[in-house]
Amino acid sequence: QVKLTESGGGLVPAGGSLRLSCEASGRGLEYYNAGWFRQGPGKEREFVAVSLYSGDKAWYGDSLKGRFTISRDNAKNTLLLEMTNLKPEDSAVYYCAADLGSTSSRARTYAYWGQGTQVTVSS
Repeated sequence: QVKLTESGGGLVPAGGSLRLSCEASGRGLEYYNAGWFRQGPGKEREFVAVSLYSGDKAWYGDSLKGRFTISRDNAKNTLLLEMTNLKPEDSAVYYCAADLGSTSSRARTYAYWGQGTQVTVSS
């Protein structure tokens, strides 16, 4: 099993940037496809991006590619999400997720989840 711990959230003005980190412990991150989801108040959990276990491929949610970049360092068991040109509608709790098989945009297909980190973008 793998345990996921997010960090890097906070308050940022619109147009600003933020980098989220997800540290994996237990089994190594290199075995897992891993990604990010977010959930705003009163909203469903939304797919942000996922990285193939090897780091060779990544997929993004609609309209996020270009502003958000997912990357990973398997040697450091770390998954990153670089967010630029942030907008107030990006405000949400951001969750790291991992799975041995899924690269889906559907949250229910991921077996492992972190506790989340809050991102708030002020207008």
